[in-house]
Amino acid sequence: MPIEVREIGSRKDLRDFIYLPEKIHRGHAEWVPPIYVDEWSYFNPKKNRSFEYCDTVRVLAIQDGQVTGRVMGIINHRHNAAQGIRNGRFCYLECPDDQETVHALLSYIEKWAMNRGMEKLVGPYGFSDQDPEGFIIEGQEYPATIACYYNYDYLVELVENEGYTKEVDYVVYQVPVPAEIPGFYRKIYERSLRSGEFRLKEFTSRRQIKPYIHSVFKLMNETYSHLYGFVPLEPKEMDDLTRRYLPVLDPRFIKIVLRNEEVVAFALGIPNMIPGIRKSRGRLLPFGLLYILRAGKKTNQLDMLLGAVKEKFRGRGLDVMMGLKILESASRAGMTVIDSHHELEMNAKMRAENERMGGKIIKRYRVYQKSLIS
Repeated sequence: MPIEVREIGSRKDLRDFIYLPEKIHRGHAEWVPPIYVDEWSYFNPKKNRSFEYCDTVRVLAIQDGQVTGRVMGIINHRHNAAQGIRNGRFCYLECPDDQETVHALLSYIEKWAMNRGMEKLVGPYGFSDQDPEGFIIEGQEYPATIACYYNYDYLVELVENEGYTKEVDYVVYQVPVPAEIPGFYRKIYERSLRSGEFRLKEFTSRRQIKPYIHSVFKLMNETYSHLYGFVPLEPKEMDDLTRRYLPVLDPRFIKIVLRNEEVVAFALGIPNMIPGIRKSRGRLLPFGLLYILRAGKKTNQLDMLLGAVKEKFRGRGLDVMMGLKILESASRAGMTVIDSHHELEMNAKMRAENERMGGKIIKRYRVYQKSLIS
């Protein structure tokens, strides 16, 4: 039977789109479901503000009356204008090991993007770098990490068969938590504090964190502007992210540096909650949230998510100030390893820092590209 590619037109279609990965990955030991209440908001143009400045299309592949695949196309006009490019994006691609299905889905997005004047298609890449990015191409034997793709190996081959080649790679380091903080860290930390110019702020409750959240996001906008795929956050988007993630933040693993009460650096990590998300099957009720929070108390792994230092204060030891306290907090919590999350392969400074602490690359993710110009 031929494959029909159909754009989402009803709530049932959207439900099929959201829950298809659960069927595709049945029996896939390392796959982790999304939090479904977040998925319903993320894919809803009335609730996700990214739809306001992006063109989008969400499509299903249907064969023999059954939904067999899905993909989303995005044109982020804000990012394209800032970078002077004409790129479309594909993301959330799911299907069985079938070349015909992948071809039907990707060719649909390619034509959709070309009809809107795009010159290249990249992906997997969502609205911004806050979304999952890149297929995992190395390290599938390691457990999944929050906010990352976990695809079957075959999907990479199918996409490459459609003419897609490497755009950029991200690497993930696993860093051991040392039994004793290295002496050079202590010396840099003490020297930075002695200057009296900077103050390290730690937290014991989520309520204490809240007044600093917008300042952290503003620092992200300032320091991440050069990073691949980054789109500056607007105040309403900051509010949305705060509502989404504040309930699961662990204040022990959030450190900021203040200068005259201005946030000039921050580091944010969360305990690995993947076992709890898997046990909850992506459902927060009736006991899912309890499973997730409990997993965060039992894990031996800390997942680093975000961090930045204001440009004019780099090289002053602020990253070491925060890093030392992160290591101390992780050690007190009984953690033995830190997952660096995604690092751009060309980010030599961060890679060197991870390697100086004994980190090794355990995963590699790849964003692909294909020219749409004949």
